[in-house]
Amino acid sequence: MATDYDELRSDVKESQHNSLEALQSANAPDARSVVLELDQADGLDLEVPGGEFIAEELIVQVIPQADDEFTCYSCFLVRHRSQVAREKNGHAYCIECEG
Repeated sequence: MATDYDELRSDVKESQHNSLEALQSANAPDARSVVLELDQADGLDLEVPGGEFIAEELIVQVIPQADDEFTCYSCFLVRHRSQVAREKNGHAYCIECEG
């Protein structure tokens, strides 16, 4: 007797049919209700994971770059002029980026 190995086994066919019926009969919410719930949840609770939400403005004093400092064109850190490794096309690079 010849066996057709491409044909699905009867137990596999039955389990596929049962799982399809279970999915079709499930009470899945429609997409609009999910979006509405997410939009409502966004505006209600302001929690930061691992900490508190502080509704205060952060005030930072910005100090301008001094005459003896430069900004590295590679890492964008402000460094002292003694750390210039090379200047090319008007851009300075620090010792760490060139090292």
